[in-house]
Parts: sequence; C-alpha cells; structure tokens
Amino acid sequence: MESKSPIRTFLEVPYDQLEQMNLEAKQQRSDRMDPERLRKERIKYLETEKRVKAVTVCFTDLEGRLHMLDYDKKFLLKSYDNLTFDGSSIRGFSQQAESDLRLGIDWPAFYWLPSDVFGPGKVLVFGEVLGRDGKPYAGDMRGQLKSFLTKMYEKDGSVCYAANEIEGFLFKGLDAERRFPETGVFEYVSTGGYYHSLPSDPLRLFIDAAAEAQRAMGFGNEKDHPEVAPSQFEMNFSYAEALIAADQFQLYKLLCRQIAARMQMTASFLPKPVVGINGSGAHTNISVGRKGKNLFYEKAGQDGVSKLAWDFIDRILNAATDICLVLNPSVNAYRRLDPHFEAPNQIKVSPIDRGSMIRIPLGNERSARIEVRSVGPDTNIYQTLYTLFRTGFEGSNADPKDEAKRSRTRFLPDNIFDAIRLFKQSEWSRTLFGADVHEKFAELKLASAERCPKALGTRVKSSEVQFHHEVTNQYLWNNF
Repeated sequence: MESKSPIRTFLEVPYDQLEQMNLEAKQQRSDRMDPERLRKERIKYLETEKRVKAVTVCFTDLEGRLHMLDYDKKFLLKSYDNLTFDGSSIRGFSQQAESDLRLGIDWPAFYWLPSDVFGPGKVLVFGEVLGRDGKPYAGDMRGQLKSFLTKMYEKDGSVCYAANEIEGFLFKGLDAERRFPETGVFEYVSTGGYYHSLPSDPLRLFIDAAAEAQRAMGFGNEKDHPEVAPSQFEMNFSYAEALIAADQFQLYKLLCRQIAARMQMTASFLPKPVVGINGSGAHTNISVGRKGKNLFYEKAGQDGVSKLAWDFIDRILNAATDICLVLNPSVNAYRRLDPHFEAPNQIKVSPIDRGSMIRIPLGNERSARIEVRSVGPDTNIYQTLYTLFRTGFEGSNADPKDEAKRSRTRFLPDNIFDAIRLFKQSEWSRTLFGADVHEKFAELKLASAERCPKALGTRVKSSEVQFHHEVTNQYLWNNF
C-alpha cells in the first residue's frame, strides 16, 4: 500500500538546530546590525519558508503581562506596517474613546520556536506599541527602555547589560493560582530544597524540560537547579544587552508556564505564595560597557568596582523608596521583603550581606557588576531596567549633609500602600515616566491593593492572588 504524504508539513526544527539559529539572531542584535537589513532578511525568510504558517507578535502591558497575537504569515507580510489592536482591552493602555493603537514589528527581536512547546509552523517576534500617530506609545515600557538604550549608545557608545536570576514555584495541578480562592492552598510537587532533587523528581523533570527549551531559544543557560524553598526553581542564563535580557525574562516565564501546564502543573511567579518559607526574587545584575571594556570594573576600587558603579549604587539607593513600587508591584510582593528569609529590604549596599538591597558580587574584569536584590519576579522587567539604568545615570546622589541619615539602617516599605504613596509623591518617578504614565501606573496598583486587606497578616489572602496582575483576567476586573 502506498504511504500517504502528511496532511500538514509545518516547520519543526530540532533543538540543536534551533539553538544555533536563535544564537545567530541574538548575535545580530548584540552586533547592532542594521534593523532595515534584518527586516529584509526576515521578510525574505518568511516568504521562502513555506512551512511557517503564523507569526506570533508579543508585547507587554504597563503592569508587565506578556500579550501575544498570532498573525497568519501571508497576512502579516502584506500588512506588517499597518497592524492595529484594541488598546482599551489592555489594562493600563488607552481609554475606550481612543482605543486603537498600532503595533510595529521589532524585526531584530526574532525567535524560532520549539514546536513541542508552541506548536509547529510558528515563529515569534517582539512588537512595538505605537500611538495612532505612529510614534512610540508612552505606556509601552519596552519602547521606553529601547529608546533610552539607543540614546546612551549614540551618545558615547555606552552599552547597558543585564542578567536576571528569576525564581519561581512549581505547584501541583493546572491553574493553581486561579483555583487558590477555592482551595486556599498551594501543593508542592517536591520538598527536596536547595540542590536536592532526584533525577526523576517532578521538579527536576520540569527544570530539565524548561532549560532545554530555553537553550533552544538561545538563552545561553548557565545553571539550573532547585532553590531553597520546597518546589522552588531557578534557571540562570548568560549576561546580555539589556533589551535582549528583558525579552528573555518574558520568554523565560512564558516557557516555564507552558511546560508546567503540559505536565499538569503550575509555574508560579508570585513573590511569596506560601508564608513561612523563602519567597521568589528576580535578582537583577547590571553593568555598563564601552568598546568591550566593563566600566564597572576597577581592580583597585572599593570592592573591586569603579567610581561609575559606586555612583550607580548611590543614586539607586537614594531613590530606593521612590522606585520600590516599580521593583515590587503587587500586594504579595511585600511579603517577600521579610528579614527572616534573607529579604533584601535594607536600603544599603554590601558585598556579603544578602539582606541589603544591593550586593556587589565577587567579580573580575569581565564579570564585575552590581546586583539589585529587591526586584520581584512579577515586575515589568522593561520598566525595572529602564528605571535602574536611568536612575543610575541621571538620578541625584544623596546630600553629603545627610551622612548621619545614610549611616542609619533604613528599610524599604513593608506594604504596597506605603510604596504607592512614596511613588506618587516622588518627583523623580514622575520625571522617569511622565505625568500620565506615572499616574496611570499608581492607579492600577491602587486598584489592586484596595481589593486586598491592608494588613498582610500571616496568611496569604485569596484576594492578593486573585487580583494579582499576572493571575487575574480582564473579565474579573470588569465586574467592578
């Protein structure tokens, strides 16, 4: 009997080949290859690769949620310069009266996808949110970060680098966060703890699968392991230019959630889903380079870092309470800032004290950096990196007259209401984001906070999970 040809012949690329393709695309971005040249290359590829059926275009809203739109490839090739979407359906974007927003394509930010995770025949590219006039939309923090990084490079060749250590929890069952108001509990899949996980342990199997997908997408993984708390994980990937690092942050969480769901489990990036154990952070390592030289390194400098690095540290610490809401944007985030669990809630810097907001890791000419430890995994990473780099370069140093104040142990806010108040009062935060985005972001955070008890207490409340910006959906909010 004659064998039949397969009905579908959509693109499916082996993982080793995917890794090579994605690393090459990543290198093109790092080398700052002409975006117009890359646009032509990508379009030619899509036209000639008949096995690609759809292009997934991603963008991130003001609160940090990743949104994805799948476009038929043929339609996208005809219409990529005139894509629109309803911004009023996205919390924090445009109002209903002015709902239409445009969606540009950032052609260099192009990824080939593992077909067993995303389905065959798809590629992914990051989008740029534009206003009706075609100009960058102020509420698109990816666009704000990209614009700032471009200006820094054009000014004197400065390149901003970042790497995030993103922790999360793996819980039993699908949609464990959405079901929490009914169940009142998160069930661990493993209780092994730091480094202790058997090869066949569900947590280990999840980490292996997620790390494989990340490697295939060109992340450049370095270390994958269970973390301190039960069912907690962390997968580290290599340093990259800040916009690439931020895109990988979003894809990391997407991959983890998708792979966990395939295994009938839930990957959660709530900062503190369970009281009494360590929470999850997204320690953010940053540095600045120029012409291949690490400007944060100085062999003879205090703790091995340069004056520029110390100026960064000083300015970030000086603005710590102004920007705390950006780094920790949810009710649940303030449970993590608990000193009993290595919480980075002290507004100070230290090479060794992990309770400090900023740590200076041991480094050399290649790896010297500063580590901002008080970032939560549910932050809008584009907003956070934009805030940290711009504050580091442009923020004000503490007044030398305040030396007595600076020598005292000061703490970050321990609840979101205080963080919102300090953010709203801050002239620096208003300067960073502009009056409209500053006000809109504060309103979004207050709307969530007001649906939760003001005092955190010793039990995770259903409302702080139910109304968390990464968990809830538009339908639920529309009931208010």
